Amino acid sequence: MTITAPPASSVFGTNLVAMTTPMHRTGALHRHGVDALLTHLLSTGCDGVVVAGTTGEAPTLTSHEISELVTQTRDHSNHAFRVIAGVGTNDTAAGMDMARSAAAAGADALLISAPHYSRPTQAGIAAHIVDIAGAGGLPVMVYDVPARTGVAIEGSTLIELSRHPSIRAVKDAKGDLYEAMTVMAATELAYYCGIDELALPYLCCGATGLVSVTGNVVADRYAEMIEAVRTGDLERANAVQRSLLPLTDAVMRTTQGAIMAKAALVRIGVLSDATVRRPLLESSATDLRRLDEALCATGIDQESRSVGVPVRLA
Repeated sequence: MTITAPPASSVFGTNLVAMTTPMHRTGALHRHGVDALLTHLLSTGCDGVVVAGTTGEAPTLTSHEISELVTQTRDHSNHAFRVIAGVGTNDTAAGMDMARSAAAAGADALLISAPHYSRPTQAGIAAHIVDIAGAGGLPVMVYDVPARTGVAIEGSTLIELSRHPSIRAVKDAKGDLYEAMTVMAATELAYYCGIDELALPYLCCGATGLVSVTGNVVADRYAEMIEAVRTGDLERANAVQRSLLPLTDAVMRTTQGAIMAKAALVRIGVLSDATVRRPLLESSATDLRRLDEALCATGIDQESRSVGVPVRLA
């Protein structure tokens, strides 16, 4: 008897947000901030969150903090969206421990990147990901982000990894659309765009969904874009993409997405604090002016800016 695996959209969601990690001025996790952010994301059409990814400042989080964030996110959402835990590391054994901890904390799936800094061979990358996937026992989204890891995961390696029963999807932050289409044609891997600037092209090329940074602020716009592509309304999808250009530019092309997404969440009243952990630094006054202009141009209702109140979009 052949058992058909559930579609990736039901495993990971389609409109995923790379969630920031709210922090106090002391640098400690801001539990109330996490709840406020989750309430906001639930209200704006997000159906999956990546906890402790790049935008969540994963390199500065302890394993214990990651587990706590996964548990809090799972409990707050009450299964309203999928919780994908980032377990990227350059130490395979540590990654396996992180995967086990994330599973025990209630994660629905794992996000595994190539090992950073070490720059292993493609065979080493595959072995690293397979070992961590096996330890976690959860569905896996492979994260291809060479700008962060220093090494790309080649298409042939992704095709090899697709044979593993737990490896179901790719978060593509490499930006090679032709390779993405080639791998999608050769495998059953679901693709998720990990480059906010290219959300629409990826969806049009067959991506299942998005893992967005600006989705921390405007997940409802991305939900509209995804639905428009799904129904073949490319005129509407293009209009949504154009409306997001100012904010995408301000968040993704100013300093770091993790920095600017937090600043935007403070600006719209979801978070009370934009603290980031070193070596990241908070937004400068110049960057904040640029962000304010982008929020205005994107149609954010300025009158909704009070802490803890989900933003309303014009």
